[in-house]
Amino acid sequence: MKNDNEFYTFRGYTMMKNKKRPLTASMEDYMEMIYRLCIKDGYVRINQLASMLNVQAPSATKTAQKLAELGLVSYEKYGVVQLTQKGNEVGEFLLERHKTIEAFLKNIGVKEMAFKDTEMIEHHISMETYECIKMLNLFLEANPDFIKSFEEFKKGY
Repeated sequence: MKNDNEFYTFRGYTMMKNKKRPLTASMEDYMEMIYRLCIKDGYVRINQLASMLNVQAPSATKTAQKLAELGLVSYEKYGVVQLTQKGNEVGEFLLERHKTIEAFLKNIGVKEMAFKDTEMIEHHISMETYECIKMLNLFLEANPDFIKSFEEFKKGY
């Protein structure tokens, strides 16, 4: 029996995570973008989704079909993609997670790579880590002097 302190490769951790969650990192990106776009219009077209994610329309169609099989979106060929109630909840969480991680990176002084690093990190953190980052962001908002002290520390580091 494995314990939580055993080491795995990155791929090993990813495989363990994927057994627990049916969404791949790519599917999470689709859900987050669908949610972002549906906030405005209530639906998204495949070509619009493909354009926003810089993928080909057939790839967007294939992923939309998979998300529909999971009950996260409704999609009909040549139609629009709309979120189900479950999909709306997932999309809302994914966007909030993205914003939380990006805010954290900016709080610690990451500037140029904040968006890219957010994209890399968001799919690979545990709920425990996410909740701690969220709490730390709230702490930093409530204690702006802490950020100023950290910035001063960084100058001498």
